[in-house]
Amino acid sequence: MFQETAGKTDKIELWAGPEATIWRIGDRWRDQSHATGHDRRPEDLDRIAELGIKTVRYPILWEKTASDCNAPFDFSWPDQQLKRLRELGVDVIGGLVHHGSGPCGTDLLDKKFPDKLADYAARVAERYPWIDKWTPINEPLTTARFSALYGHWYPHRKDFASFARALVNECLGTVRAMAAIRRIIPAATLIQTEDIGRTYATSRLKHQAEHDNHRSWLSLDLLFGKVVPGHSFYSRLCRAGIGRDELEELALGEERPGMIGINHYLTSDRFLDHRSEFYPDESVGGSGRQRYVDVEAVRIPHLTHNVGIQHRLREVWARYQAPMAITEVHHGCTHDEQLRWLAEVWAGAHQLKAEGADIRAVTLWSMFGSVDWRSLLTRDDGHYDPGVFDARSDPPRPTILAKAAKVLAAGGEFDHPALASPGWWHRPNRFYGMRELNHVPEPAGAPLLVVGATGTLGRALTKVAHHRGLSVLATNRSDLDITNPRSIRDVIGRVSPWAVINAAGYVRVADAEHDRENCFAANAAGAANLAMIAAEHGIPLIGFSSDLVFDGTRGHYSEGDACNPQGVYGNSKREGEIAMLDAHPGNLVVRTSAFFGPWDRHNFAWHTLQALRRGEEVAVRSDVYISPTYVPDLCHALLDLLIDGTGGLWHLANIGRLSWYDFASRLAAQAGVDSRKLIATHGSLVDTSMVSQRGALLRPIDGAIADYCARFALLEEPVVHEVTTLDVIERARTCALPP
Repeated sequence: MFQETAGKTDKIELWAGPEATIWRIGDRWRDQSHATGHDRRPEDLDRIAELGIKTVRYPILWEKTASDCNAPFDFSWPDQQLKRLRELGVDVIGGLVHHGSGPCGTDLLDKKFPDKLADYAARVAERYPWIDKWTPINEPLTTARFSALYGHWYPHRKDFASFARALVNECLGTVRAMAAIRRIIPAATLIQTEDIGRTYATSRLKHQAEHDNHRSWLSLDLLFGKVVPGHSFYSRLCRAGIGRDELEELALGEERPGMIGINHYLTSDRFLDHRSEFYPDESVGGSGRQRYVDVEAVRIPHLTHNVGIQHRLREVWARYQAPMAITEVHHGCTHDEQLRWLAEVWAGAHQLKAEGADIRAVTLWSMFGSVDWRSLLTRDDGHYDPGVFDARSDPPRPTILAKAAKVLAAGGEFDHPALASPGWWHRPNRFYGMRELNHVPEPAGAPLLVVGATGTLGRALTKVAHHRGLSVLATNRSDLDITNPRSIRDVIGRVSPWAVINAAGYVRVADAEHDRENCFAANAAGAANLAMIAAEHGIPLIGFSSDLVFDGTRGHYSEGDACNPQGVYGNSKREGEIAMLDAHPGNLVVRTSAFFGPWDRHNFAWHTLQALRRGEEVAVRSDVYISPTYVPDLCHALLDLLIDGTGGLWHLANIGRLSWYDFASRLAAQAGVDSRKLIATHGSLVDTSMVSQRGALLRPIDGAIADYCARFALLEEPVVHEVTTLDVIERARTCALPP
């Protein structure tokens, strides 16, 4: 599945860090360490060390140790954590404020903020004198923009004067904090982090792009003592109320950074366009003088050769000639795209080092994931993005990034079939206005073999995998007959897949009672054949099972609960499960239930809504409970598990337990269809609803129903459009078997 190649890298270290933001919106505080559970799992530190990580950015956050400026400090949590890191031989880069504004009693606009932070820094240094690397304030420019220019975070200001005060306070706070630290730890180094990006624009907005690009250097220019008379922002800062004495203190550069920490994301480079009609799905904003859209530059065709982390690294090196580390590497996307981003950044860092830039490290960020960063923390959606570990599992489950980290930290090279294709940010359908290309180049590399191309899951998996840049080969029964071992061996031998997904099988539950032989041939014997032959070739297999392996007497079944199927279909699925796991414990068996999705009309959701739309009565059981499963969510989750190399038995269903009647009612409500013709029927109570003790990877069912119903009209035509949140992927096609 992946290869490890021994050998030395060019001495670029692999660092790590948990997402640790504590921020305030109004009077509400949120803590990422708490949201991801990291602050309740001291053993997380051992997980980091086991990857071979020797340096970690770690929070000793002001807001976490004190509820307000006059309260006594509580260092019990950092004491415990830092003691363990020291025992593990892991160096610490101490962080004091991470996108925050300090505890109650101060904020970024408080002129006493710098001295209050310096006092806290001194207390921390006295307590942990063995820490010699510090980041008093993470990304000061980014924090000042979001808090005092855009109004997203506390203190929610939207004017340049507030922005200027917040930024200068942060920079003065950094300088004074480092001075306080160095009085105790003379050799302490300031590692100053900042999000580094560049703004491009149409000719009409050239002046705005120039302004934004000059501003993008402001925090580092202040800390390097470059903001002196003649600097593009010197007079503007003075007019905004910043004292010349404050700028003179910063101009001394006495506490200038010993290293620059560069944080660059795929959203960091921006493009401003006054032609908002070209971007119907984007919000229109502006500077007050002009209205425009502000979009990702990576999606603009003519900027292809100007965007990306290598360009930004070169600019930082040319401007400051200071040692650099890439201090956050994270991409909130699918696991294959996360791996591609890490591989690109790692290779880019080595390329720049070969060109002469002094690059010291690359940092895996968001070690245990993050919550609600997709809304810049402004909404409480509970949207979790995994990182190196997936904290939805207990204990946190290592993802493919953990495997890569262990190899890279040891000086090796990491490879995986997903790396044969470029990330979405290099694929042609990324561009605005070009997302419905009729043809997208076929992903490269060894294929993922999907057996059962004509079924609901087979078609969906082919679409989603192709969209994710994974090479896919999908077969129907004439290509590969799972009841015939010779047929299986022939196909696997010819195409050499790196993994197999068995989406074939007997699906007619009621008919199975009168067709036992064919049902067992497909679901049990066929699954066993595939598992045996995949094991012979040393490749992983994913197979599907059903909630009907349970008797339905109590519901909320987890993976560890005893099975007791009541019919032929359930018994055939249970026998198939056993065969797949017996063939190889690394195989992945996915139990799912009542799936519905946007790519076919052969499901309960479609038929129910269509019947109600026609004004027909629909009789639905109100005492049969299931766990409805949205097909796009299912496909993405199981592909993530496959990419991660996770095996065993998993329950994958959207979070929630509904009766068929409840399911129909919610569908009708979300689709805006009259539900008065829904008729609740009753019989014996049956509850096969499922939960997972291994990790709830799919979102709550209401969100999935809303996603389905928002696009219900698209399902009128026999050939439908892709409606996942990722993109339009109707262009995905089933590959023919090679000759």
